Amino acid sequence: MWEHKIAINEVREIRSRVLDYFGVGAVKKIDEIMKDLSEQGVKKVICVTGRGSYKKSGAWDYVAEAFKKHGISHVIYDKVTSNPTADSVDEAAKMARDFGAQAVVAIGGGSPIDAGKSVAILMVYKDQDARSLYQFKFNPTKAAPIVAINLTHGTGTEVDRFAVVSIPELNYKPAIAYDCIYPMYAIDDPALMTGLSADQTRYVSIDAINHVIEAATTKTASPYSIMMAKETVRLVATYLPQALAHPADLTARYYLLYASIIAGISFDNGLLHFTHALEHPLSGVKPELAHGLGLAILLPAVVKKIYPACAEVLAELLAPIVDGLKGIPAEAERAARGVERWLYAMGVTQKLADEGFKESDIDRLTDLAMTTPSLDGLLAMAPIPASREVIREIYAESMYPLCCR
Repeated sequence: MWEHKIAINEVREIRSRVLDYFGVGAVKKIDEIMKDLSEQGVKKVICVTGRGSYKKSGAWDYVAEAFKKHGISHVIYDKVTSNPTADSVDEAAKMARDFGAQAVVAIGGGSPIDAGKSVAILMVYKDQDARSLYQFKFNPTKAAPIVAINLTHGTGTEVDRFAVVSIPELNYKPAIAYDCIYPMYAIDDPALMTGLSADQTRYVSIDAINHVIEAATTKTASPYSIMMAKETVRLVATYLPQALAHPADLTARYYLLYASIIAGISFDNGLLHFTHALEHPLSGVKPELAHGLGLAILLPAVVKKIYPACAEVLAELLAPIVDGLKGIPAEAERAARGVERWLYAMGVTQKLADEGFKESDIDRLTDLAMTTPSLDGLLAMAPIPASREVIREIYAESMYPLCCR
């Protein structure tokens, strides 16, 4: 493997639509970033983050020092939870507007960064709110500058144009995708991620796996999205067991983070389909459900459904986690069970029934998948027709282990 030749302590620039500083010590680049923003006239920012990880990770020490050094005042909105809500976004946006913030510094995993992206739009469109944004009542083309300091190796949101926020009273969890919410800068420092719990480590890494399985099999998949997808699966298969066994191993965190970055770029290009479209209703109904866990529960059934339509791609993609696939449609069941066995080996054994869902919930979940704003766009990208029957069957087959069927 070539990985041992890379100096993980040397910070590199990964350029897509975002300038991403990547490597151990990358958080120190916040000084240069704040210097640049200050020179552009930014003197007030809002920090959008969760309740404690921004401090526990050590990121805040560097951010606070950079603010002080470059004369930037700030307010902190630190109430973002997993699966952030429209109410939380509106509260943060009001804080930003009242303070006169000119930019957003989002610190955290997918939830704080997605919330921060949403706040950045509402700082410009002051007559709108999060519900109008996530129900597509206007089409934003501008947002305040965004700096994303990532604290997990899974979502890829720090390098893409997507954001997700829930509308609780409707059980909606829509996704938006606008060029104006590409962060201006991102920081990906694996040293900030050694405190992730075992479950967080599993779930965020499985999120990256789902991103690429979908991005490599959509109607818009390209050689570019497929190439990055293959490397993502290889890296996660190699380094997730290492990170679970040795949480402080910076090499393992480095390559899981790199996998997450390229997975984010992969689906920014190739888009997503079934797994994410069907997971959003799950965590829309049960906000306490971790996004990555919901994806893991659905993945084997999704693989089983789509494998005959894209067997050659999936056989290559899944090779690091499922041995002996030949790329023929008839092995769909074998591929799906192989994915399920790998998930079990990584410590993810839950199915929908374990998370409190019942067979009587399937029709409601199917309705949400088909009616939640934006999810129809994901379903339209699937490699097979996303009929009500297919969606319902995926939920039904995710209720219990495939091996028990």
